[in-house]
Amino acid sequence: MLSLLQTTGTAVPLSAWVVMLGAIVLLWGVAGWALYRTLTDEERKLDLIRDHGTIDTYSPRTMAELREWIEAHPDHPENETAKAAYNDCVETLHEIDTPFYEWSDEQRAELEQL
Repeated sequence: MLSLLQTTGTAVPLSAWVVMLGAIVLLWGVAGWALYRTLTDEERKLDLIRDHGTIDTYSPRTMAELREWIEAHPDHPENETAKAAYNDCVETLHEIDTPFYEWSDEQRAELEQL
């Protein structure tokens, strides 16, 4: 292959090879880390479901945004569906010992159904 490039006069400079190899290593590194993180999270979810029979479905931030949306749109046709999802997550958080998302005990205690 090197002789082919040399005969055509279009040899790739060493810096281009370094950049290409760096990009390949970086891409595989990020992809590998993302795969590891995802599989670890899914394994943790399965362990929580085996232990408690259910897991919390929303993070604290998402629950705050959902509550804000419910209060801001009382006449929206999807309001009751959103309330049911919110209340279901509140009930689950009160039932389980170990939540998947990072809820403090104070945050969980303050949650009330709508």
